[in-house]
Amino acid sequence: MYSSSSAQWVFLTCLPGFGRVRRRALLESVPDLTELLDKNPATLRALGLGGEAVASILAWQRRDENNTSVEATRQVLQACKRHSIVVVDWQHPDYPDVLRHIHDAPLVLYARGETRLLSREQIGIIGSRNATPAGLDHARRFAAELSEWGLLITSGLALGIDGAAHAGALDSGHATIAVVGCGLDRMYPNQHRRLGERVIANGLMISEYPPGTPAKAAHFPQRNRIISGLGRGILVVEAGLKSGSLITARMALEQGREVFAIPGSIHSPVARGCHYLIKQGAQLVDQVDDILEELGAAWSQPSDTVSAASEAGPESTLDSREIAVLEALGYDPQSTDALSLATGLPADQLVQSLLLLELEGLVSSAPGGYQKIA
Repeated sequence: MYSSSSAQWVFLTCLPGFGRVRRRALLESVPDLTELLDKNPATLRALGLGGEAVASILAWQRRDENNTSVEATRQVLQACKRHSIVVVDWQHPDYPDVLRHIHDAPLVLYARGETRLLSREQIGIIGSRNATPAGLDHARRFAAELSEWGLLITSGLALGIDGAAHAGALDSGHATIAVVGCGLDRMYPNQHRRLGERVIANGLMISEYPPGTPAKAAHFPQRNRIISGLGRGILVVEAGLKSGSLITARMALEQGREVFAIPGSIHSPVARGCHYLIKQGAQLVDQVDDILEELGAAWSQPSDTVSAASEAGPESTLDSREIAVLEALGYDPQSTDALSLATGLPADQLVQSLLLLELEGLVSSAPGGYQKIA
């Protein structure tokens, strides 16, 4: 255990009094923090380490497994082995260089899945847990299209927009990365257990928290800096004014990443956060090309396995009655009475057309009626 790089880095995360502020300060004078494990007590104290941390390092040097930090390290490594979790430490070849340079980069990432994905070009997709049907559809569609262009989708496996983004990438046959706020021996939220298993099987799940760590509210803002730090930018699909997504957007800007936001109805509370971001300078997007142009993307064309019928779009299969209903709809909910007046269709024909449009994924039911989503 003592000679392996991963064990040394895990031990550093277990040191008492060796939090983020202390680590950041030390990295300026000791770029390879594992060098601390070979230093004498006087040097360690001169570098600003407290008594408990110095005592733990000396116990590590003596291979004293009665020490709390040494024992904690052993337990973490055993749990990783038991749950097939890979330790991607600061010196691991798959540790992403873009993450290494953010403020407060994690010393260790625990991973399940394909760790080589960490080096791929990424974009984060985030948003409300209480997403609207339109927002979920946007997240799926943007995730699928961006994946086709070669960008890897990163999100947080939360309910709502996060889950839709992961599913959009996976359903289109592409990998995705989930950054979670608990140990990888747990699956949170429980509703996304099956989705999480798909992510691990076809992509990658990572956390800075060791096995056994429960999900806590304080962990999620911390994990968000990893989501933004891994990518070239983030796309906010829906967000309230007090949403954690706005915190992530601020982190992304501090990290020098691009921030994109999809506008929504002025009446929707989950659109207000996006509108705020746009007012603050985020790039307004309503199609994938907006993101690719802003990033200066030179990715190859999407896969040409799409059939000619699907390239033509679902609108090409609609009859004149359904087209009339679609043209009468807006992006705010409209009642069936209003739609009947606008189209001149009797109620039974209108309902039938709305049902067909729903099946095509072009409209959705909402409080107050129906709205266009494509």
